Amino acid sequence: MKKEQVLRCQLSAWYPLFKRLTIRSVILPLPQNVIDYLLDDGTLVISGRNEAPSCSHVDDGSDDEQDVQWSDDENVTTLTAPEFPDFAAKVQEAINSLGGSVFPKLNWSSPRDAQWIAMNSSLKCNNLSDIFLLLKSSDFVTHDLTQPFLHCTDDSPDPKVDPQLVLRKWCELIPGGEFRCFVKENKLIGVAQRDHTQYYDHVCNQAANILGSLLDFFRNQIQYKFLDEDFVFDAYRDSQDSPAFRYITSEMTVQPSPYLSYRLPKDFVDLSRGEDAHKLIDFLKLTRSQEPESSDEEG
Repeated sequence: MKKEQVLRCQLSAWYPLFKRLTIRSVILPLPQNVIDYLLDDGTLVISGRNEAPSCSHVDDGSDDEQDVQWSDDENVTTLTAPEFPDFAAKVQEAINSLGGSVFPKLNWSSPRDAQWIAMNSSLKCNNLSDIFLLLKSSDFVTHDLTQPFLHCTDDSPDPKVDPQLVLRKWCELIPGGEFRCFVKENKLIGVAQRDHTQYYDHVCNQAANILGSLLDFFRNQIQYKFLDEDFVFDAYRDSQDSPAFRYITSEMTVQPSPYLSYRLPKDFVDLSRGEDAHKLIDFLKLTRSQEPESSDEEG
């Protein structure tokens, strides 16, 4: 891979070309002070939160315990992350415009290697603190910031890169619907299941249909439109192209609606509305016949 190809794979390079085909995103330039904060190897403290390490000792009256020296309040250091009010405001505005939850990444990589550190064990972020926690904990993000051309084959000077924070609208995607597509000289030469750690029954059963739909998508939407003729792209396909359609094929299987048991009998409805005079007469006769006969004898 050449360095110019790496540049073309930045989201900001291809997003304008395929904006209508991909997840809605907001791209923000990273200020230098934010970059310095992300690369700082010091204690991880999330912006907007203060952490004051303190110790407390409860005297239980035991003489067997050794004396412990505790620090005075004056010696306790409060660790506070630097604040980025202007950048924080832009990030929050972008998050709100994308529905309140986002998937963060930089020019190329997402912090998926740091997913474990998030409180929700997810890359779903609702504020700048969530984003900073993932970015500062990710080796992938550090690679984007420091060595984006590490594996390039050409010896030309590294081109200038403007680090960017990309916020993508959060979408609940099914891993079994993600596929990695390999293009060589503007021809789709291979497709692989992106999540190769799991078996998905629908992928096995619908392999031909999946491959056909991805090939059609590539030919109609992608081919000859990317900035390079050799590239890899990820596509998402639902497990079903059309909704399931079920219908009754025999009169023998027709059953009354289960909701009819919650209704009044039609005769009662007609009687209450006075819509059927004959039913009313029959009802009065039935009531009359069921009245107990009076006895002439007095007890």
